[in-house]
Amino acid sequence: MNFKIKKILNKKNKSKIVCLTAYSKNIAEIIDKHVDIVLVGDSLGSVLYDFKTTRKVNLKMMIEHTKSVRVGVTKSLLVIDLPYNTYRNKSEALRNSKIALKNTKCDAVKIEGGTRVKEIVRHLVKNKIPVLGHIGITPQTTKGKFKSKGKNEIEKRKLIKDAHALEQSGAFGIVLECVYGDISKKITKLVKIPTIGIGASIHCDGQVLVTDDILGLTNAKIKFVKKYIDIKKLINTAVIKFKHEVKTGKYPTKKYSY
Repeated sequence: MNFKIKKILNKKNKSKIVCLTAYSKNIAEIIDKHVDIVLVGDSLGSVLYDFKTTRKVNLKMMIEHTKSVRVGVTKSLLVIDLPYNTYRNKSEALRNSKIALKNTKCDAVKIEGGTRVKEIVRHLVKNKIPVLGHIGITPQTTKGKFKSKGKNEIEKRKLIKDAHALEQSGAFGIVLECVYGDISKKITKLVKIPTIGIGASIHCDGQVLVTDDILGLTNAKIKFVKKYIDIKKLINTAVIKFKHEVKTGKYPTKKYSY
């Protein structure tokens, strides 16, 4: 087992796991100093390409972005999302996982689904492909408006069943997306592997957010997103200063010329 994955497993009930997304080297090398997991999420579809759904993201796009991120990551566990329609069966999942890991040198793959993908997860793990699971809202397969999960008993039972299925299949962790706090707490206590929440309360073993969202680079208006800084404003200020100095002949001075 990858020593980085062992470190993640050992944090269960001991230390909160910090996870952020990255789609390029520049962001990756900053967050790598502070997080446990760097996730190259298929959220890059909406964040960078303005896609309305992650289903438009393909494996080639994921690989190219992960190759860039890999340059900036030396400490953290690097996980790549397997995009929509790349793990419809065991053989397809294994083939695409091998392609992803070989081309990016990342540490693990993330796939969406619970009982539906348990045999796929088992097959990948058996073939030494570490897997991070993902249940609750699963953007690749959810149709229509996204709605939080775990509101009623039927949803709660399904979430527990999905979590157990992923654990038993060998996943090293589970992302819980937009899951009600009481059921997130219950799942976190029931499974021996870490849970990582995104809009799933403080009760999870860790938290993940999209880095562009917390920096204010996107206009995300999602309940669980907290903006920690307004980078757009800082960039705007720098660009205005540059423009002014170019227009007035203040840049470049001798110091910045050959």
